[in-house]
Amino acid sequence: MAAPGWLTPRRRPATARSVLAGEAAAEAARKSTLPDDLSPDAEQDTAATAKPAEEPFPVAGDDRAAAFFDLDNTVMQGAALFHFGRGLYKRKFFQRRELTRFAWQQAWFRLAGVEDPDHMQDARDSALSIVKGHRVSELMSIGEEIYDEYMADRIWPGTRALAQAHLDAGQRVWLVTAAPVETATIIARRLGLTGALGTVAESVDGVYTGRLVGEPLHGPAKAEAVRALAAAEGLDLERCAAYSDSHNDIPMLSLVGHPYAINPDAKLRKHARALDWRLRDYRTGRKAVKVGIPAAAGVGALAGGTAAAVALHRRRR
Repeated sequence: MAAPGWLTPRRRPATARSVLAGEAAAEAARKSTLPDDLSPDAEQDTAATAKPAEEPFPVAGDDRAAAFFDLDNTVMQGAALFHFGRGLYKRKFFQRRELTRFAWQQAWFRLAGVEDPDHMQDARDSALSIVKGHRVSELMSIGEEIYDEYMADRIWPGTRALAQAHLDAGQRVWLVTAAPVETATIIARRLGLTGALGTVAESVDGVYTGRLVGEPLHGPAKAEAVRALAAAEGLDLERCAAYSDSHNDIPMLSLVGHPYAINPDAKLRKHARALDWRLRDYRTGRKAVKVGIPAAAGVGALAGGTAAAVALHRRRR
């Protein structure tokens, strides 16, 4: 899709790509928003009936409030891109030599803990080359299958209950993720949520060009997407909630009046405690392993990357 015209970059040049990515995600999300009666195939699984947190929030009937949920390790165990990559590999979208290359790229992102621009660009270009030339409708259809194969049984019941509490209060609920917006929209629809903000890959006449609109929806770009969507939908961010497991999402969490740290990493846990943010941990282990592909990888991340990163991490501990 082309860059959105209903909002224009308005911050210093250093954040222009984040602004563009956020506004593109917001526009894509608004176009794909579910109707009030939800999609007929929305799943109302047993997780949706779990008892939500016993606190006077969310406020029922507040139509200027909404909730924004990070996806990986917040709503879903592991990373959506990890599972999507498994599905694409199974369908022979790429070869084993590409799997090895991506494995080292993902290990770098996971273990180095830095976002080196050259490595990020190389990873994005490599991943986007996988879907280049494929039709958006084809990837959407495959995404539906991959959800059933790898994702449906990996939703955290506790987080799902929090999202349901907002829906029951009459509020809109959005996923906010670095995963492709098409994948994120499928997950949102299956969970009966309002919609999704995700990384927007450019397409012309329904065919992927192999380029992104802006950059992956990661870190500051997520905050820009939430800000743009809130402005377009008339939301009051002070009355909104946001949920995430990662310190990378502190910009998004800091935008809202009700930030939650869900299954938090060490940096987010420390930050949340210092600011008295609410915390929830639905993992069974005290130190749950965060399995998944870093958001910077972009579209079509591969299963081997996670496996390699986790293996190297264990060897270095």
